[in-house]
Amino acid sequence: MNVADVDALAAEAHAGQVDKIGVPYIEHVRAVAAGLAPFGDELVMAGLLHDIIEDTDWTAERLRREGLSDRVISAVEAVTNQKGVPYEEKIRRIIRSSDATLVKISDNAHNSRPDRAAQLPDEKRARLAAKYRAARDVLWAAADDRDIEAIVTIVNPALLDELRERQTSEEESA
Repeated sequence: MNVADVDALAAEAHAGQVDKIGVPYIEHVRAVAAGLAPFGDELVMAGLLHDIIEDTDWTAERLRREGLSDRVISAVEAVTNQKGVPYEEKIRRIIRSSDATLVKISDNAHNSRPDRAAQLPDEKRARLAAKYRAARDVLWAAADDRDIEAIVTIVNPALLDELRERQTSEEESA
């Protein structure tokens, strides 16, 4: 399968779904995938499919039968929520895979976009902002700053200041 095939698969699988702010869900997965373009087609595919196991009736085995690579499927499985597993534990599991870490950084960056957050109720916006910030602390520590910068420049440039603050803080403590 190529990226266009995977995009069509994701569009069909997520048809009729909307995100937290009522936007067609395919727009979210496409934004996540766009942030992964600097890392090659397999990570773009993983971005397009990052929620397919969690939010649709697709399984890893079905993706495998469609001809997707083990690399793509492994990244998708790593970022898939598992019932009863706390979010913080999920993030710690994700960072064991560099591919999954990059997918989740892109997902987190898109979920953290100020224009998206502004459309949420205040309480939910504050709760999610704290959750995503805590996840970034773990995810970003597990990735190369140049990779993080490449992703957030595409997906959520508002995070560049946070990244620079982190880099400055690390330099001062070194």
